Amino acid sequence: MEASRQGMRTLWLSLAVLGATAVVQAVIVAMSGSVALLGDTIHNAADALTAVPLGIAFVLGRRAANRRYTYGYGRAEDLAGIAIVVMIAASAALVAWQAVGRLLDPHDIDHLWAVAAAAAVGFAGNEWVARYRIRIGRRIGSAALVADGLHARTDGFASLAVLLGAGGAAAGWRAADPLVGLLITAAIIWVLKDAAGEVYRRLMDAVDPALVQATENTLRAVDGVRDLGQVKMRWIGHHLRAEADIVIDADLTLLQAHRLAVAAEHALLHAIPRLAAATVHTDPAPTRGIDHHAVLAGHR
Repeated sequence: MEASRQGMRTLWLSLAVLGATAVVQAVIVAMSGSVALLGDTIHNAADALTAVPLGIAFVLGRRAANRRYTYGYGRAEDLAGIAIVVMIAASAALVAWQAVGRLLDPHDIDHLWAVAAAAAVGFAGNEWVARYRIRIGRRIGSAALVADGLHARTDGFASLAVLLGAGGAAAGWRAADPLVGLLITAAIIWVLKDAAGEVYRRLMDAVDPALVQATENTLRAVDGVRDLGQVKMRWIGHHLRAEADIVIDADLTLLQAHRLAVAAEHALLHAIPRLAAATVHTDPAPTRGIDHHAVLAGHR
């Protein structure tokens, strides 16, 4: 719940900052006719609107598990990540279309000083939002929020590129502004690649191998654990779940084996960041002459 509250605060602040940035830039676009600034404005507005699917995902993620959704609704964040990737791709296509149209039909740009000021505002707003989203996203384990932060960071550099277009236009180079629009498109596509990769890995249940290693080390350190079988981990929303097989002495009673499994579970919950639940299964150590791995494989 606390992670969801942090996520919602981040989203609303990001929406306010980027929304205000986009409004300021839209006014300057109407005054100047700059296609590069138009592209930056569209992208900033799209970035602000990504708060909508993420906000819905965070609200859904608070719902309790039930008999149909036995793991809860944390996967809604992965769906929100897909929506964000689609919005990034759509904004790239729109900016490219506007830039190509202006190359084919050049126009002069008015109020270049205002365009430069709007570009500076765009960079400042996006960089603040990017740092905030990435920091909170990593703190709460939200891949979608981190992807959204990377998106905002690229928007900031795209805003700086608008300054190049304004400088070229001031020097009399009419193609500078639409060329910068195409440069912004390339930057959007670059961040699209990173964001799509982040969301894809989450959808495929990928985790950092260092987390798996830390989980194994924690289990091996529990008194009474002789060996390990399979260790599996996955993200559900911004929380981790783990499943592990531990090998224990064959002569332990059922109650002793249960207590050892509980001790291993508690050790994991305290040692692994963002781990919300762990299921620990106990396997008896093989007797002499029996291959340990064959016993585990046959049991499963």
